[in-house]
Amino acid sequence: MSGRLARSFNELEVYQLALSLATDLFERTRSWPREERYALTSQLRRASRSIGASIAEAWGKRNYPRYFMSKLTEADSEQLETRHWIAVAANCGYLSRADAEEFLDRLSVIGKMLNRMLEKADQFCRTP
Repeated sequence: MSGRLARSFNELEVYQLALSLATDLFERTRSWPREERYALTSQLRRASRSIGASIAEAWGKRNYPRYFMSKLTEADSEQLETRHWIAVAANCGYLSRADAEEFLDRLSVIGKMLNRMLEKADQFCRTP
């Protein structure tokens, strides 16, 4: 973004990272066992996709700081839930420890960015 204000949610680095993570997790889960389709696979995909979706919703709520912060908090909650499902997948042997750590590191970056956005919400919100 090179120091200028974003004009759209898809210009936010945190959104781009969340979208990339969700896409990579989707690809990784394609080979998981069929019996996990409606359990672990579905839960992990849903939680990871919800991070970016909540960021997009937060952007749309910028006229209302409390709603903006609520949606960013949801994004962070989904990030934490995704961490849980990655740990379960690693424990079940569907992800190597190295792959799990790589995804967890990416989630840590996203979580830190979301928390910085929450701390500086006034810089993102516009007054109606």
